[in-house]
Formats: sequence, structure tokens, C-alpha cells
Amino acid sequence: MSNFQISDVRAREIIDCRGFPTVQVDICVGDKMMGRANVPAGRSTGSNEAHELRDGDKNRYRGLGVKKAVNNVNEVIGPRLKGLDVTEQRKIDMAMIRLDGTLNKSALGANAITGVSLAIARAAANVCGLPLYRYLNPNGYILPVPFMNLLNGGKLTSNYLEIQEFIMVPVGAKSFKEALQMTTEINLILRDLVIEKYGILAVNTGDEGGYATPMHGIREPFEFMAKAVKKAGYEEKVVYAMDCASTHWYDKKEKVYKLNKKSYDREELINLYRELINEFPIISMEDPLDEDDFEGYAKITKDLGIQIIGDDLFVTNVERIKEGVKKRAANALLLKVNQVGTLSEALDAADFAYRNQYKVQVSERSGETEDSFIADLAVGLNCGQIKTGAPVRGERTSKYNRLIQIEEELGTSAIYAGTKLVKSF
Repeated sequence: MSNFQISDVRAREIIDCRGFPTVQVDICVGDKMMGRANVPAGRSTGSNEAHELRDGDKNRYRGLGVKKAVNNVNEVIGPRLKGLDVTEQRKIDMAMIRLDGTLNKSALGANAITGVSLAIARAAANVCGLPLYRYLNPNGYILPVPFMNLLNGGKLTSNYLEIQEFIMVPVGAKSFKEALQMTTEINLILRDLVIEKYGILAVNTGDEGGYATPMHGIREPFEFMAKAVKKAGYEEKVVYAMDCASTHWYDKKEKVYKLNKKSYDREELINLYRELINEFPIISMEDPLDEDDFEGYAKITKDLGIQIIGDDLFVTNVERIKEGVKKRAANALLLKVNQVGTLSEALDAADFAYRNQYKVQVSERSGETEDSFIADLAVGLNCGQIKTGAPVRGERTSKYNRLIQIEEELGTSAIYAGTKLVKSF
């Protein structure tokens, strides 16, 4: 057997940061375990995402088990991949897609296929003696600006905020390491401010580590973050962003958006966003409108003049991105590998976005693990943006700490995207 042939593929059921089961995959080359990957899972998901296979057995993990997906790796996918060259990522990914045979990977499960795809990439990098980001791109050198969602709402928490993420963006830092220092300091001050007004219980956290406070509306969270930023002395170095996740508070029957006990049609909501941008230095909005409103996305992209990111709109799917490009809907892609199911398809989505002058932001899921894959992916893509939660819990800090390592490895060749990112919008 050559040094590159897959000798075994093994999967097991583990748990993510919410205590929900997920899939972990090991890839063996030459009878040695060379690559491991954990599959993240979303709570706030787009309806067009690849299918996540769950067991449905209510007597076990309340139906959320992933034994079926694990068995599909061990009994169906693994035997098919044995003997293949681990460095042939696309060939392996396409083989799994054909083996599944469905449009949304519902036969084998996108969680099964994603786990294998990511583990293959890490195994190949290790076999080649390269860090993952360098294996993905020999010219990866841009350290991403962290989009820190410090206050959570929507499906990520149990509070009164419809908006899912209120985000702080440290563009004025000179390095990723400094950016992480800034955001951590600001987050500690924000904690004190929240306790001062709402009490100690208000700093419980949502799925992604942001505080799940009893705030209301759309302005109060930004007011709190701005106060914390000013108190930390970083007012000139920080801007803001938000993940609206508006599909989840859009009433499809009435065709209105229900926010803070008020109803807005599309035009009224865009006007509300415009007012907010005039009050705070907001540079980016994710999913500001319903996931199928391509025409609305075209209008808001033109009207607001900031980064408009498609998450539920695009679900890392080239066909939906093509529709967006055709209609000039949004100007950036949120990239999540498990939304589409394989690394090759996610890289295709990023490539298509780049070729059509769309930005790319690599993102975590609410159900994350300690796997730091997306940190290397962000650097490999030179995308300059990453969103992976508040810097307070292990499944989030694993990504940030990996980026510190990468920045150190790159040395003087590392470039922190910083203010260059904003100027590129």
C-alpha cells in the first residue's frame, strides 16, 4: 500500500457544545490515524441546506442521535473509499455524492459526508507534512478579522431579541492577536455593564457564547456594545455588524417582519436598517431579509451600501449563489461546509463568489465542537473574515487560538485584514 492510500475510515458519535450528538470521523493512511474531523450542526438553519441525518429514536437523545449517519460512514462510505489516494479530495467528494445519489444528501446524511470530507483534507495535509491552511492554499497568508457576536438573540437563546447576533468587529487592530485582546477586553467590560443594569443572571450565554440578556429591540444591544467599546478605549478601532436571521421572524402568511412587537413590510424594514446604520458604524448585515427574497436582497444591497451577507439565502450552494449574482442580490457569501456537504463544493462556492466580486466570510455553527478546521479554512481562502462566536468557551476559543498559532507560523508574511477589509467593501 502506498503512503497515500486510505486504509480505513472510522466514525463515532460524539457530542457538540449544546450536548447534542454529532459525527466524528477518523481517516487512516497506512494503518495510522492521520486525520480527524468533527461535524458542526446548526440550530438556525436555512430550508435549503443539505440534509442532516438524525435517528429519530425518541428513547435516545430525544431523537437527535446520529447512529444512522455513523453507520453510513462505517458500513457504506468507508469501504468505498479504501485504497483511494487521500490527496484526491475532489475525486473522493464526488464519489460520496454519487454514492448518496440525492440532491440534498438525505440518503447517507450530510453530517456523515461532511465528516469524511473534512477528515480527508486534514489527513492529506498531515501525510504531506503541511499545516492544513498551507495544504488548502500554498499562498494562504491573510489573517481574518473576527466578527464577534457578543450579544445573542433569536434561536440561539431564550430572550426577547429577534435579531440573532449583535457583532463587534475589531478592524483597527494591527494583528489578529491584538484583535483578540481587544475583543476579550471589551467583552469583559460588556459583562459588567449588563450585570449593572440587569443583574448577574443576565450574563448567561446563548449557543455561541454571547450574552443572552433581557434586552429588547434592535438599538439597545448596539448601545451597550458601543458603551463597552468606548470604556475600553477602542472607539476608533471598532465597527459593528449583525446577523438578523430574519427568515425566523418573517410571517409568510401576512408577508411582514415581526420585530419587537411591531410589523414591518420589506421597505419599512430596510428603512429601519438605514436608520440604524446612521446611528452606529455598522459595516455588515447577514440575512437581513427572508431567505427566498432575492429581489429584496438586490434592493437592500443597492440601498444600504454595506456588506450584505447571504447565509440562509445562499446556503453555500453554487446554484443559489448564481441566482444571487444574476439578480445582484447580496454581495457576500457566508461559508459553512456542512450546509452543502463536502469541502470541494464549499470551495467551489467560494471560488464562484470571488469570481463575481462577492466577499466570503467563513462561519461556525451554533452546535460547534473543539475542531478548529474553519480557522485554517479562513486563512487558506484568504477571505479576511471569520465568525466563530464569543471568546469565552472552548469550542469557540479553539478557533481563535489556532489563528494565533497560524499568525505566529506565518511570521512577517502574515497580513491581518483589518481596515483593508472595510475599504474593500
